[in-house]
Amino acid sequence: MVVRSGEWPALADDEVDRIFRALADATRRDIVRRTLTEEASVTQLAAAYAMSFAAVQKHVAVLEGAGLVTKHQQGRERYVRGNPDTIRRAQTLLDQYEQIWRGRVDRLDALLTDE
Repeated sequence: MVVRSGEWPALADDEVDRIFRALADATRRDIVRRTLTEEASVTQLAAAYAMSFAAVQKHVAVLEGAGLVTKHQQGRERYVRGNPDTIRRAQTLLDQYEQIWRGRVDRLDALLTDE
């Protein structure tokens, strides 16, 4: 387990890997951005990119596997919605890394000030 926070359960190493691998791609980051503000069908998403419908479906599947989006069917369409809870959990991890970094900078600053 990597992260412990008061209200969010810990992220396992494999979850962290899936989340950041998914976010490493610009198209997937854009899909998350679009679907956090408004639900979109896979067809609508595919129309926004210069790639095949199947390629967009694969991107959505990677995001879904990482928990960054959820997908549900309505009639013949599949709709995608961003998952802010997973974003918050990843942010908690990044906040912890920032605290470690800031602690090191503060210690270095204190060391340099003492001289």
